[in-house]
Amino acid sequence: MGFSCEGSNSGADLAPRPAMMAERPELKRNGTGFASGKPWLCALFVLACAVPAQAAETGFVAVPVGPEITIFDPGRGDACDGHDVPDMPLRAFRGVDGRVHAFALHYENRRLSGASILTLRPECAVVYRGAGNPDPAAHDDRAWLAATWTGDGRVIHGLIHHEFQAHRHPGRCRFTEYLPCWWNSILPALSTDGGRRFRKGAVPVAATPFGQEQDQGRHRGFFNPSNIIGRDGHLFALIATTGWDAAAGRGVAQPAGACLFRTRRPDAGPLETGVWAAFDGAGFGARFPGPDAPGGDAGGGACRVLPPFPAPVGAIVRHRESGAYLAIYQAAAGMPALPGERHPDSGFYLAASRDLLVWSAPVLVLETKSYYDSPCGAAVLRNYPVLIDEAAESRNFEDIGDAALLVFAETRASGCMPTADRRLLARRIRISTFLRQ
Repeated sequence: MGFSCEGSNSGADLAPRPAMMAERPELKRNGTGFASGKPWLCALFVLACAVPAQAAETGFVAVPVGPEITIFDPGRGDACDGHDVPDMPLRAFRGVDGRVHAFALHYENRRLSGASILTLRPECAVVYRGAGNPDPAAHDDRAWLAATWTGDGRVIHGLIHHEFQAHRHPGRCRFTEYLPCWWNSILPALSTDGGRRFRKGAVPVAATPFGQEQDQGRHRGFFNPSNIIGRDGHLFALIATTGWDAAAGRGVAQPAGACLFRTRRPDAGPLETGVWAAFDGAGFGARFPGPDAPGGDAGGGACRVLPPFPAPVGAIVRHRESGAYLAIYQAAAGMPALPGERHPDSGFYLAASRDLLVWSAPVLVLETKSYYDSPCGAAVLRNYPVLIDEAAESRNFEDIGDAALLVFAETRASGCMPTADRRLLARRIRISTFLRQ
């Protein structure tokens, strides 16, 4: 799954970057093995996080240490079939059985399980797949389990990244390619058996207020949710959108970027029936149930996109010692950051916040090309970064200490194309804090 965003306003003029993923049916290992990655850049950074007035700032210093660690590699026989390639950020939880369970692969959604993050292996049973339904109102074409959250390790709530790939359905798109026919939505999901099987909810968490036949020629909708994180009796996730222009029958214009969504914790009702609302600048008043919502309630309003994120956020975690939230994401050189600023280099970036709404200036953690860059001349592309601490206090790995893992996918590039040869890797990272007046 992928997302591209060249600007921070209406998505009408957003052009995909050359390295957007090829159509999903072609994502099979080519049997040629995996190229080793170029050496990591052990970046040292200082990150300032805003705190209330008359208080010192909390700075962060993070240093990747040690070698790359392979978690999943189809080339060493980890895969069940050719669909098993890393294709989204790792989402993990501790099950009621005491083991770690996770999702990080493809639209043939399989659970990875192990005693720890570093020992995860796929279970070959498919826990969820879209039905390839040609009716866009069904939101049941191709789907990725993109986020999970559980209170007890048995009942698992989730968010699905759903792609209606209209070019695969005759008569649904005036183009023949994947990207200009791609209409995306975020759906709720629920498992009651620890993640062995999931079902989707009936009402989208986030869908455009117009149908897939509108604005064809570019990818449209809501994409790639972050992990789900709890705070103050609610659950939150950052969800990206390519945005849209205002038009008759579909309300106000929506800028492109990443918006903060919120719902009540599941003890107030399961996510599959609960309402997710997005921050609109004043409160959580923007809703996006889509044009086919029951009762004709298509929601309304626009969500406020949050700088410095120009595109999806890989993960949000709470730093235990400082209480600050840290968000890690990928960006290409030149993509928008804070107002009037742009990301100077391509790579993984970190930003910090106290309230999930106002974020610090981003700081480069690792310089690398990703799917937002041209693959020409690159040996590998690195994508889908997350920070995760195996010693987390949360069952959902929502918090980190001063030692954590940077987990990401690595894709081999060949010529000027990314390939389906991918590995899921980790690098240990150290985080320390200081007060800066």
